[in-house]
Amino acid sequence: MEMEKLVSLCKRRGFLFQSSEIYGGLNGFWDYGPLGVELKRNVKEAWWRDMVSGHDDLSVLPGAPDSYEMTGLDCTIIMHPQVWKCSGHYDLFADMMQSCRQCKKLFRADHVWGLMRETEWANAIAETLASNFDAEQIEVDAEKLAKWAKDRKGGRRLAPGLALVRHPENTLASLQQSLAEMKADSFPVLLQHLATEDKKTSGLLTPCPECGGDLTEPREFNLMFETIVGALKDESNKAFLRPETAQGIFVNFKNVLDSTRVKIPFGIAQVGKSFRNEITPRNFTFRSREFEQMEIEFFCHPDSSQSWYKYWRDRRMQWYQDLGLAGERLILREHDPDELSHYSTGTADIEYAFPFLPAGEYGELEGIAHRGDFDLRSHMEGKLDEKSDPLVVQLDEHGKPKYRGSGKDLTYRDELTNERYIPHVIEPSAGADRATLAFLCEAYREDSAPDDKGNLQTRTVMSLHPRLAPVKAAVFPLVKKDGMPEVAKDIYRALKPKFSVSYDEKGAVGRRYRRQDEAGTPFCITVDGDSLIDRTVTIRDRDTLEQTRVRIDDIESEIENRIQS
Repeated sequence: MEMEKLVSLCKRRGFLFQSSEIYGGLNGFWDYGPLGVELKRNVKEAWWRDMVSGHDDLSVLPGAPDSYEMTGLDCTIIMHPQVWKCSGHYDLFADMMQSCRQCKKLFRADHVWGLMRETEWANAIAETLASNFDAEQIEVDAEKLAKWAKDRKGGRRLAPGLALVRHPENTLASLQQSLAEMKADSFPVLLQHLATEDKKTSGLLTPCPECGGDLTEPREFNLMFETIVGALKDESNKAFLRPETAQGIFVNFKNVLDSTRVKIPFGIAQVGKSFRNEITPRNFTFRSREFEQMEIEFFCHPDSSQSWYKYWRDRRMQWYQDLGLAGERLILREHDPDELSHYSTGTADIEYAFPFLPAGEYGELEGIAHRGDFDLRSHMEGKLDEKSDPLVVQLDEHGKPKYRGSGKDLTYRDELTNERYIPHVIEPSAGADRATLAFLCEAYREDSAPDDKGNLQTRTVMSLHPRLAPVKAAVFPLVKKDGMPEVAKDIYRALKPKFSVSYDEKGAVGRRYRRQDEAGTPFCITVDGDSLIDRTVTIRDRDTLEQTRVRIDDIESEIENRIQS
C-alpha cells in the first residue's frame, strides 16, 4: 500500500486534515475530521472498555498472577513545575538536534540518515557516483563528477549547499584520498566525505538532508513546551505543557488510595493530550507535536512485579491482534539490556510495520515498561542522580536536595500483613494517534468488485474492525420512490440511538456502496420493493460482499451481534 493513497483518502473522506490548512498549515499538528474523530474515539473507548470499565475485578484473567482492580483519572495538562524536575524531564527530556549552516533548517540527529534516503539529491548523488566510481580501482572520474556538480540541472539545483557543488575541486580531491584510505564504497560514508570541507578535524560532518550543506555537531534540545501561569511573564511563573500523562497518575497515587477502597495490585488509567516540541515531526500523524496517550500505571508488590510485567506485555499485544493488527506487520520486541533505562528491569515495545518506513523496519505503537519504584520514590524524595548512583538524591551546594520531592509518604501499607513498601509500577503506554494510524494503514486495501452493470472495477475499502468503524451501518432506499425512503428513514431513526448510522439516497446504489466502503462502514442495509411486502431488508457485508435478508424487527440485534463477533 502506498502511503500517498491513504493520505489522499483520509482528506477526501474526512478522516484527517492538516491543522490550520487554509493558512498554510502548522507542521506537527493534525485535525480529525467527521470520520476521523469517530474512529479515534472508538479506539479510545475500546481501550477504556477493555482495560478499565469492562474489567472484572473479582476474577483472575488468563495469565494474571492474581485478581486486580482498575480505576481512572483525568489530570490537568499544566502541573506544578516541580513535578517535571523530580521526574527527570526538566533535565533529561531532550533529543539531540543538528542545524544546517547553509539553509538553517533543524533536524533530529537520529533521523538525519533516514531522511537522507528520501531526498532527490541523495539519490542523484548515489546514481552519479555509481556511474563514475570504480570500486576495484578506488577511483572517481573527477571530471565527470565535477561537471555534474556544476550543472544546474544536477548538483546545484538538487543540493545547492552540498560541499561537492560549492567546492568540487577540493571535495573531489578529499574524496579521492579518503577512498584510497578506506577501501570502501559505503554510500553514507561517501556522503559524509563529500559534505566535509574542514579536514583539520578528525570527525566527518554529516550532510543536510534538505540542501546537502554542513550540519552542526549534535546538541541537546528540551522537548517540553513552556508557558506562563499568571499575569506576569517571568521565570517564577514558568510552567510546562505535560510531555506525558503518567506523572499526573503518580502524584495522585495517595489521593486514589485515600478516596477509594482499591488495594494492591491495582491500575490507574488515563487518556489525555500530551505535547512534545518535536524537532522534525514527520510521517503523517506518527510523530506529532500534539498527541493523545492511553496510559496505565499498574501498582504491584515488588515480589510479583516481573509476573505482572509479562502479563501486561502479552495482554496489550493481544488487544491489537483482536482488533485487526494481526500478522507479520505487528511484533513484540523486548529491549536489549543496553536500551533499558537505569531504573527499568524490563521494557517491551509493540511495533508495527508502517508503510512509510523502509522494508523490514517497525515503528513503536506502545511501550510496556517495568519502572520499579523510581517514580513514586522520586516524587517522595527528589530526583535521583542516575549519572553516578541511582540510589543517591542529588544535592545542591548547600547540601540540600537539588530537586526536592514532595516530602509526602507515598508508601503502601498492606492491611493484612502490615507490610509497608513502595509499590513497583508496570506501565503500558499507548499512543491513541499512532494506534489510529496503524488501524487505518492495516484497513486500507484495493480489490475488484462488480459495479451496477456487472463490470469489474477497482474498489477501495477500509476494512476496519466493526468496533472501530466510524459508522456501523448505512441505510439505503433502493430508489427514491414507492415508499422505500419512508421505510428506510424509519429504520435509520430506530438504529440511530444505538449505533452511529448514516442515511444515503443519492446516486446509484453501487456508488453508495463504494462511498461506504471508503468510509469503513461494515454493513449496508438496503430497503427494496420486497421490504414493503415481507418486512425484510438486505444487509451487505463490506468485506465478504455477502448479502443476506433480515427481518426489519431483527436488524438491531443482527448488527449488534456482528459488531461484537
